[in-house]
Amino acid sequence: MVDGPRRLMITGSSGAGKTRLAATLSARLGIPHIELDGIYQGPNWTHPSPAEFRTRVAELASGPSWVIDGNYTVISDVVRARAELLVALDLSRPVVLTRLLHRTATRMLTGAELWNGNREDWRNLLTYDPELNILLWSHQNFGRLRRRAREDERAGRSGGLPAVRLTSRAQVVRFIDYLTDLGR
Repeated sequence: MVDGPRRLMITGSSGAGKTRLAATLSARLGIPHIELDGIYQGPNWTHPSPAEFRTRVAELASGPSWVIDGNYTVISDVVRARAELLVALDLSRPVVLTRLLHRTATRMLTGAELWNGNREDWRNLLTYDPELNILLWSHQNFGRLRRRAREDERAGRSGGLPAVRLTSRAQVVRFIDYLTDLGR
C-alpha cells in the first residue's frame, strides 16, 4: 500500500469549497482539520496580531498530520514549509458566487455560529463595503485569489512541494476518491 500525504494545505477563493473539502478529507483520512478562519476570526470579529496568528498556526502545523484550509498570506510560508501537498481550488466565478450566496443565505436563515460566537448578519449584504459584504468582497477579490491559487500551485511545485489545481466539481470528487483510496 502507498501512503498518501498526511499534511495538506488547501487554498482558493471564498466559496470555492476549501472548508468542505478539508472537512471531507479529514473525515476520510482520519486526520485533524484546521480551519484558519476559526483561528483568525475571534469573538466579535476581532483578529489576532500577525505575530500571534503565525505562532498559533506554527504550533498547529507542527503536528504529524492535518489538513489546513484558508487564504492568509501572513502564514502561508509557515504552512507550506510543513505541507506534503498543496491543493489549489480554482473553480469558475459563477460556481463560486453561487456557492457563496447559498452558504451565506443558509447561515443567515439558520443563525449558524461560524467561529467564536460570530454569525453572518443580513444587514451586511445591504452595504457596499466589501469588508462587510462577503458577496461583494468575493466578487471584487475573485481574480486576485484565482491568480494566487495558480501562483500557489506553481510556487509549490517549484519549491519541491507537490501541488494540484482543481478546476471543477468533478475533479474535486475524483481527488477525494483518489486520496481516500491511497489512505486505505
